[in-house]
Amino acid sequence: MNTTIPPRALALLALLTLVWGTNWPLFPLATREVSVWTFRAVAVTIAGLSLLAVARWRGQSLRVPREYWATIVAATLFYLVLWNIASTYAAILIPSGQAAILGFTMPLWLALISWAVLGQKLPPRLMLALALGAMAVGLLLFRGLQAYASAPLGFFLGLLAGVGWAVGTLILKRRPVEVPALVLTGWQLLITAVPTTIGAFVLAEGPWFMPSWQSIAVIGWIALVPMAIGNAAWFAIVGMLPSQVAGLSSILVPVVAMISGALLHGEPLGPVQWLAMACSGGALWLALGKR
Repeated sequence: MNTTIPPRALALLALLTLVWGTNWPLFPLATREVSVWTFRAVAVTIAGLSLLAVARWRGQSLRVPREYWATIVAATLFYLVLWNIASTYAAILIPSGQAAILGFTMPLWLALISWAVLGQKLPPRLMLALALGAMAVGLLLFRGLQAYASAPLGFFLGLLAGVGWAVGTLILKRRPVEVPALVLTGWQLLITAVPTTIGAFVLAEGPWFMPSWQSIAVIGWIALVPMAIGNAAWFAIVGMLPSQVAGLSSILVPVVAMISGALLHGEPLGPVQWLAMACSGGALWLALGKR
């Protein structure tokens, strides 16, 4: 494999790693006063409207050709809807860094589905990168067995989030949507707002109230930075790189999540975690480096 990585993809990857990695420890703070469904409904609506407003300000058309809508809705249901709800619950039930590792098993599921369903073969370089990524996940899963045993639902939801992300990514790669990344991301976030808002009204507990300014600030930050900017960067990366390479490019996000969780919540960060980070770095170098 001799994939040439555009400099813009590398810049977007660095941005994505930072904003998504520091996002995970914020989930428990965002849901201290509101339900997961309310948090996600508000965040995706703000993020979607913000991205479409920016796209319009840049002179981009917000119109999406009719033939793309089925693909967009299918990808959105698997990635954004399933991912947003499952990953948030996982980060609440188990340590946020461990939840991030489970969610970012996405490259493993992406490669497995591509091989089993689509018949795609991985070159040796990507197979080695995948093995290093799996080793990193295995190390961290082993260290987190106690947390998973006490909250098995969090373990399951973390893996389910990774599977949903992989399926949604494959849908977009198999049937590319020829619209600007800002427009695509904005509409996907607003589509996500429909089921999450319904869930907020049906499942949210308690009477109406105004959350504290701290909760409002955390939710606003997550909506505008990790969700709006991060998702726009991700869909741009997906459009520039092969699906397996795009998936492996996200392998460093859990590393940042682990460090952020240790700093913010005092989550474990020892030799095993650092070894897993080294494996993740090696996987990323193999996935993005030249032969």
